[in-house]
Amino acid sequence: MAGPGPIVADLAAESDELDDLVAALPPEGWAKATPAPGWTIAHQIAHLLWTDRVALLSVTDEDGFAKVLTEAAADPSGFVDAAAEELAKLPPEELLNDWRVTRRSLHDELQKVTDGRKLPWFGPPMSAASMATARLMETWAHGLDVADALGVTRPATARLRSIAHLGVRTRDYSYVVNNLTPPSEPFLVELRGPDGDIWSWGPSDAAQRVTGSAEDFCYLVTQRRALKTLDLTAEGEDAQRWLSIAQAFAGPPGPGR
Repeated sequence: MAGPGPIVADLAAESDELDDLVAALPPEGWAKATPAPGWTIAHQIAHLLWTDRVALLSVTDEDGFAKVLTEAAADPSGFVDAAAEELAKLPPEELLNDWRVTRRSLHDELQKVTDGRKLPWFGPPMSAASMATARLMETWAHGLDVADALGVTRPATARLRSIAHLGVRTRDYSYVVNNLTPPSEPFLVELRGPDGDIWSWGPSDAAQRVTGSAEDFCYLVTQRRALKTLDLTAEGEDAQRWLSIAQAFAGPPGPGR
């Protein structure tokens, strides 16, 4: 099994690109509304800071992480928003610097995780590579919120492959979280990467399949764009249902955009 090195490098690059978007903003720019209702750019960075802090605890202090789980259980539907609300009150310079220090510490610690070790999380425990992939997905998605708020179009990169992979692997979870029974048969997923190459998962002779743009698939599984606006096609009733509920993130189904 590949170590976490390459995906951690992608996570660092994605984080740095988002950092570049917000670093030069004046204080009032951090108060700009994003597509997430009630969340400003400061809330988006605050959320990433909080989640990176918690991920760092998972790697370095499992007892400390267990306390976070206990606190989350007391308010399972609101603890994430409450954390972002509190941290968003920090002065922008302090918030950004804290995120820089925290995420770099997390990246360093993920590189040190020994093979076979599973890190505790809000769902099933995961490997360091899986943790880095989840952080990449969330950093990309919240970075998109920031870019949308600023009217910036970000170029698609090969880093999307890991996010698409996570979206494929969470297929059954998407059914379960919507109180549906996952299909027993695998799907073929064939996506066109930013450079025109084809990324595929599943058997080539699968009766049900999803094809289209890899970037659009990532928009879908992070619920950042509506399905009807995306270059994605599903063949088969179950595959069509999946595209209507797909999510690569943990937690209850979101309302989407």
